[in-house]
Amino acid sequence: MGKIWQTVKSDFQAVKDRDPAIPDGLRGFFEVILCTPGFQAILAHRFIHFLHTRLRIPILPRFLGLIVRWWTGIEIHPGAQIGKGVFIDHGMGVVIGETAIVKDNVTLFHGVTLGGTGKEKGKRHPTVEEGAFIGAGAKILGNITIGKNSKIGAGSVVVKDVPPDSTVVGIPAFMVKHKGFKLREATANAQLTNTILRRIEELEQELKLLKEELRNVQDQLSIQNKQEVA
Repeated sequence: MGKIWQTVKSDFQAVKDRDPAIPDGLRGFFEVILCTPGFQAILAHRFIHFLHTRLRIPILPRFLGLIVRWWTGIEIHPGAQIGKGVFIDHGMGVVIGETAIVKDNVTLFHGVTLGGTGKEKGKRHPTVEEGAFIGAGAKILGNITIGKNSKIGAGSVVVKDVPPDSTVVGIPAFMVKHKGFKLREATANAQLTNTILRRIEELEQELKLLKEELRNVQDQLSIQNKQEVA
């Protein structure tokens, strides 16, 4: 019982620490309990997850999950594993799949999807390591890992592993920062280099074709000269 209470306290404190809209005092306490859908959804999920994984009760956990989705706008499959101190801000449109693992102190904004890429069996949803930050509308798909303390930019689509302490953005997502070092310029230079290399290859192919055509013309002229001399 003590472990469960510590987990709930961590969830509550996560809202207090990371949501600047929550005031101090008794008013803030009731706003977290009554007016924060992310906290409500996670609290309900802990009970639903227990029914699903420990008691193995069929149907009821899924049905309760539907009620929570209707109430909060957040859909968490009963099988998903949620760590302590997870904060879902605003929450509307968040979807967390069955085999997803969200570890301690992760922050998710509205519209985030931790989903799969098809009908594959087994572990098919992401693992989000401790302290990761997932921006609004980000889609993280497949059995991939978002590293510890990494950040996913709003609206990004992530289909590959993200190393710890990294920042990724874009569709598909690419790294712009790693362990405090900005990679945007390096990425841009790499893209420019790749473009130049492709163009060089194209020019080499064109030059090869021109040489072949020139050789053919020379052969034809040589034949014509021999015929005229004869």
